[in-house]
Amino acid sequence: QVQLVESGGGLVQAGGSLRLSCAASGRTFSRYAMGWFRQAPGKEREFVAAINWSGGSTYYADSVKGRFTISRDNAKNTVYLQMNSLKPEDTAVYYCAVDASGDGRATPRRYEYDYWGQGTQVTVSS
Repeated sequence: QVQLVESGGGLVQAGGSLRLSCAASGRTFSRYAMGWFRQAPGKEREFVAAINWSGGSTYYADSVKGRFTISRDNAKNTVYLQMNSLKPEDTAVYYCAVDASGDGRATPRRYEYDYWGQGTQVTVSS
């Protein structure tokens, strides 16, 4: 079992920045790929970014490429999402997830993630 707790969400003006954190506990965090997803009202949950077990490989949705950066600190069992140049269309609940049954490679496929956090709200005003 893995427990994930996100933090760092909030209200920000367009063009601003936020840094999300996701603290993991319960299993050997450093073995697993991690991902961030988001869900806006009335929309499907969508992939945002993923990172492999070591942090050496990352993967981004086209909509956030160049603006968001995913990173991890295995010593702290934490994954981060640095979000810059935020836009109103980035408004959503952001979820972190862990691929605890994979081989540690980053994946954008939602069904490959086994455990999810409770989400943190990000609201970007225009």
